Amino acid sequence: MSRKDRKAASAQAAQAAATDRLQAPESDSGRRLSPWRVIGAALVAVVVVSAGVVGFQWWSARASVDVKPWFASFVDVTATPKYGFENLGATSTKDAVLSFIVSDQTNPCTPSWGGAYTMDQARGSLDLDRRIARLQQQGGTVAVSFGGQRNEELAVGCTDPTELKNAYAAVVDRYKVGTVDLDLEGDGLVNADATARRATAIHDLQQERRASGKNLAVWLTLPVSPTGLTLDGTNAVAAMLKAKVDLAGVNLMTMDFGNAKDEGKSMAATAEAALTAAQKQLGVLYDRAGTHQSDPSLWAKIGATPMIGQNDDEGQVFGLADARTLNAWAVSTGIGRMSMWSANRDKTCGSNYVDTSVVSDACSGVNQGKETFAGLLSKGFDGRIALGEGAVTTAEPTSAAEADDPAHSPYPIWSTSSSYLKGTKVTWHHNVYQAKWWTKGDVPDNPVLNAWETPWELVGPVLPGETPIPQPTLPPGTYPNWSGETAYDKGARILFDGVPFEAKWWTKGDSPEAASANPDSSPWAPLTQDEIDTILGGGTAQK
Repeated sequence: MSRKDRKAASAQAAQAAATDRLQAPESDSGRRLSPWRVIGAALVAVVVVSAGVVGFQWWSARASVDVKPWFASFVDVTATPKYGFENLGATSTKDAVLSFIVSDQTNPCTPSWGGAYTMDQARGSLDLDRRIARLQQQGGTVAVSFGGQRNEELAVGCTDPTELKNAYAAVVDRYKVGTVDLDLEGDGLVNADATARRATAIHDLQQERRASGKNLAVWLTLPVSPTGLTLDGTNAVAAMLKAKVDLAGVNLMTMDFGNAKDEGKSMAATAEAALTAAQKQLGVLYDRAGTHQSDPSLWAKIGATPMIGQNDDEGQVFGLADARTLNAWAVSTGIGRMSMWSANRDKTCGSNYVDTSVVSDACSGVNQGKETFAGLLSKGFDGRIALGEGAVTTAEPTSAAEADDPAHSPYPIWSTSSSYLKGTKVTWHHNVYQAKWWTKGDVPDNPVLNAWETPWELVGPVLPGETPIPQPTLPPGTYPNWSGETAYDKGARILFDGVPFEAKWWTKGDSPEAASANPDSSPWAPLTQDEIDTILGGGTAQK
């Protein structure tokens, strides 16, 4: 029974009780209730009912506030260069919001990562499922964000309600997430039909999961100005509330304020003004939906996502001081979530990146020294993203003594006699490793102290039910075998021990084998796996 139904039932019970007293016969003692006692009893009943309603509202607000505020960086999954979000598991800010799931370019009801990879393709080309599992093994949790600025959010082009709900469900089930984020921008925000379809689909998905004993936290990520949410933003929230979606909260993109920003105010102060205005708007929207929320509860439903460092608007830079200021204000105010765009950018740009006023996908554009924006913004946000059921956790790994099974290994099992190009992946002791440079005879799980001491990088565990992923190989005769009697010009390619090499300069009689021991002085450089993929005319083969 809903809170509204309980309130109505209680009121009806109180009214019935008062009516019964007014019509009650004389008692055995012959005494009859006076009208004043009847009125008094009715007033008491009303007070009790009101107290019950107020008490329930207080409990509801406290239930929301008692959820610990959490921090998680957005991660651009398809950005170049690829960002190793799984390495966040070794930091104090382990959680990540992976972005963005959008419509596939050929089928609007098929979810894809950035319009570039279907989920199955991301498994192979990005090894995404395994990297998520690796993060989870180290105690991290992921949420998935739908939408974003550049591509089409699912509800825009997928007009069939059932297919739309199934598309959202496919992502939730594939990655076993307990939290989803709907980043609404462009047509995904202003298209009224898409707004209604999305709200219905998310409500139905949330109800289905609850019926099976699973939770699904839903966040809306929306643009904001210093004066609060736009009309399209409030419409998006209203549509969710009208559809009876249980919103975990509304996350505001406190970035790119354009001409609306007061030049005399810092980015942090502008963000605080925007968040304060949006909190008031959210209260009005809940009241209009018939579900009043207390101020603490509303703040717990507010999230903030600044764009760290250089924003898209050239004159707007969210610096380290802004991060400290916004964090202190957010913790004291009690907002429920802090994020940032993005973990990919949380480092100082290298000296070869000349114009830091132009936004980079791979650095912040400000001098961070030894500090990170994640470290500054996450202080006081001790909660975690809701973990989806069945996600890989920190369970004990399979014993290394148990042999790897070729039939259930995604990549070839490492062999001491084989040579491996940079970028090659192998299976070893139930984990997947990737070669950082050409290697032969180096055990992947050698317990070295420093990462630079090993040519192998751990990607993640072999997942349950995996089978071999077909790997591209050069057809026989693509290049001639190396000969010590032949002179080779710069750029010539040969095979040595089955490995393709390219000559860095003219050479004769220099064995490519020396490239492993002394790559700088060797005239030969082994090709990488990516180069082989290019030669074959495509990306990594997909299962």
